[in-house]
Amino acid sequence: MGLTKQYLRYAASAVFGVIGSQKANIAYVTLRGGEKGRYVAVAACEQVFIWDVRKGEKVLILQGQKHEVTFLCPSPDGIHIAVGYEDGAVRIFSLLNGESNVSFNGHKSAVSVIRYDKLGARLVTGSKDTDVIVWDIINECGLYRLRGHKDVISEALFLKDKNLLVTSSKDSFVKWWDLDTQHCFKTMVGHRSEVWGMALLNQENRLLTGSADSELRAWDINYLEEKAEGEPKVKKGKSLLDDDDDEDDEEGADESLEERILSCKKAGSILREARDRVVSLTADAKARVIACHGNDSVLELFTVLSEEEVQKKMTKKLKKAKKKAEDAGEEAAEPVVERMLKDEIIRLTNIKASAKIRWAECLSCAGGELKVALLLQNNTIETYSLKTSDKTPAANKTARLTLGGHRTDVRTLAFSSDNLAVLSASGDTVKIWNRSTLQVIRTMACEYALCSLFVPGDRQIILGTKSGKLQIFELASGSLLETVDAHDGAVWSLCLAPDQRGIVTGSADKTVRFWDFELIKDEGTGQKRLTVKHTRTLQLEEDVLCVKFSPDHRLLAVSLLDCTVKIFYTDTLKFFLSLYGHKLPVLCLDISHDSTIIATGSADRNVKIWGLDFGDCHRSMFAHDDSVMFLQFVPKTHLFYTAGKDKKIKQWDADKFEHIQTLEGHHREVWCLTISPNGDHIVSSSHDKSLRLWERTREPIILEEEREMEREAEFEESLAKGDAPVVPGETEGEAAPAGKKTVETVKAAERIMEALELYKEETRKMEEHRYACANAGKEVEARSGSDPSRHVLDVIKKVRSSELEVSLLVLPFPYIPELLRLFSSYIKEGLEVELVCRCLFFLLKIHFGQISSNQMLLSVIDELRTNTLSKVREIRDVMGFNSAALQFLQREIESKEDVMFFAEATGQLKDKKKRRRKRERAILTIA
Repeated sequence: MGLTKQYLRYAASAVFGVIGSQKANIAYVTLRGGEKGRYVAVAACEQVFIWDVRKGEKVLILQGQKHEVTFLCPSPDGIHIAVGYEDGAVRIFSLLNGESNVSFNGHKSAVSVIRYDKLGARLVTGSKDTDVIVWDIINECGLYRLRGHKDVISEALFLKDKNLLVTSSKDSFVKWWDLDTQHCFKTMVGHRSEVWGMALLNQENRLLTGSADSELRAWDINYLEEKAEGEPKVKKGKSLLDDDDDEDDEEGADESLEERILSCKKAGSILREARDRVVSLTADAKARVIACHGNDSVLELFTVLSEEEVQKKMTKKLKKAKKKAEDAGEEAAEPVVERMLKDEIIRLTNIKASAKIRWAECLSCAGGELKVALLLQNNTIETYSLKTSDKTPAANKTARLTLGGHRTDVRTLAFSSDNLAVLSASGDTVKIWNRSTLQVIRTMACEYALCSLFVPGDRQIILGTKSGKLQIFELASGSLLETVDAHDGAVWSLCLAPDQRGIVTGSADKTVRFWDFELIKDEGTGQKRLTVKHTRTLQLEEDVLCVKFSPDHRLLAVSLLDCTVKIFYTDTLKFFLSLYGHKLPVLCLDISHDSTIIATGSADRNVKIWGLDFGDCHRSMFAHDDSVMFLQFVPKTHLFYTAGKDKKIKQWDADKFEHIQTLEGHHREVWCLTISPNGDHIVSSSHDKSLRLWERTREPIILEEEREMEREAEFEESLAKGDAPVVPGETEGEAAPAGKKTVETVKAAERIMEALELYKEETRKMEEHRYACANAGKEVEARSGSDPSRHVLDVIKKVRSSELEVSLLVLPFPYIPELLRLFSSYIKEGLEVELVCRCLFFLLKIHFGQISSNQMLLSVIDELRTNTLSKVREIRDVMGFNSAALQFLQREIESKEDVMFFAEATGQLKDKKKRRRKRERAILTIA
């Protein structure tokens, strides 16, 4: 058997160039007890970056998998951060070490909101799939799914002192949920369009909502006590038009339930200066400051006055009204001043950012200082600080993170000849990056760049711009040496001549121009500097999209807007070949190192490989699901890479016409890529603002295995997208189980089934062994290893807590009787009683009909009932004893050291100070 061609795998190495992705919000976090308001967390594609805004440095990266981050929410204790993803997953990371130990899967599409409760023990998530799910973080499992909204969930908030939840959605409704009964008891319908944001104010007695108009609506909430148990319930009268008695009963029940919990009425509205929709609405932790903004660059800040401040204001108002009445000579009754919403919520100030705002976050600090962090739409983070106690507070910009990325999409990339520096150019700047550290070395302002290259020697760079100019920069000083008016249209392509003495440019003005490098004396400094001298022009009939020299300098390939590629002789510029076959214009092309093959990529999604001897098409391959944007050969090989608008980068073999590898990672269209001269590194740029570095590894690719892995990935994806298993006895109501069928749950169910099969086999073998020993008159020897039943328990213990219920749901019923018998033995022995009870109750709930009708399981169920009750009582008694002992120890320590344990020392200190001030005032009054 002959040797097969070996390909080496390219693997993702790093993501850089992105400061903050637009899809997810910005959040203040604390790191290792650091200064408040110093660190912000933002999404960076599938990762989360923690930035130190004072130093402008990345201090922590929370690694994602492959889906984009869509929401961030730090925990109340500041130790963890919950991260929601595009595929509906939620992962909780530790901010101490950056690792994730807890993950939840319940949503079918992107997570749109995440919120913790007051203690940080529960998490609520809303999604684009219109569901709201409440998760138990301590037990790492889903509690329930709440259905009722008809569009994307925009906000969800726990109430601190009551077990209630309020959610808003783009379906224009705000819903109130009683979490004790998992029931929606009130729907607010006072909005005409989508509700984009929501905040609870005044000790949760007021709700503020932001919609698609310029009003912020305020709603007063009155919490009502439950009616006395003996009090009869009054049933509301029925209309003659009502047909269905049951529906009326349900409505009456809903209304009475609503009356028992809370009532809600509109208190008024605050007018924003912006006329468009609310993009985000946020409040600080104490709900004293509200920040909101639209699709512009202005952040509006409002402050919520305390009751004392409102009373002072009303007293002043009353005095003014009295004075006015006296001046007017009116001797009528005492003037009445009505308390309005604008007396309670007043405009603080406006902050004008440098670009359109995408997300905002507020943080109240000591001394009445308010810190504001803004994530802008142009890949920038800005932070501001202001004193809320000032009469006219002015916001001071404290930081602006811009260095680590471009404001607009990177349209061109280039590697230096020593493989160490990477050039990236966008609509306004060109940056030079150190490939090994991924730090920016130089940032220079430029025009809208479309193509670029390093001049031999790597001391200068040349950019081709949209306005038809060539810009020459010197890297040592970071200065623009010269701007050459090269063309009348956009310079779409630049190519260095193989002899390294000049360049060729192709433009939308239908010309290809040849330029030679020259050193001329600078008039200002008297030193020699680089310039380019125009030597020849090739006039064509269509716009030029791409030009490329063959490495032997014999031929020049030119791609035209008429979908053809024309080949010319370099020396005479005589026409040689026309490569015709693409249905749409050829956007990129490249010639192999030995000048025998040319590969062309087109907007028709195909890549064609041609011979340069006769212009014959060797093969046409369907390459991407959208336009092929860039194509380049790996140096000294016949392998090439293509980048497409379908977010993928693919590697191909031009000799065997085979697809080798797909590099997935970008979340938007890939505009361009560049391969290092030694072929070890690739850098790609995308519309998601990120630059990605890929490295060649020593791992060989076996094509059959690669295709098999692709098929497996497709199968697993289809498996996860399949219909969710139906829970017997569950009706299509407002509440439903929180879990979701995924590849992990299916694999966990398979592992449990394998463990049960193994247990049956081992039990049968042991029985045979015992029977054989008994017949031979020998004692049964203990087998090496543990009891096979323990193996089943170990497998169940290894299933993630959040996936346990769905894994058990997937199990076929024939395995259940054996599992119930094992559960009985585990409980009797006191093994993992809590876990076993959880599994047992879930299985009884979903298989109740089949278990209760099975006569053989009656004895097992009866045994389970008695054993479970006794064991749970034992555990409860132990916990009670331990709790009492700990409380006793706490009291002992407190009495010895005169210190309050586990108490809010700050709150008590404030109370002491208040009492002291009252005493001092009383003494002064008496004196």
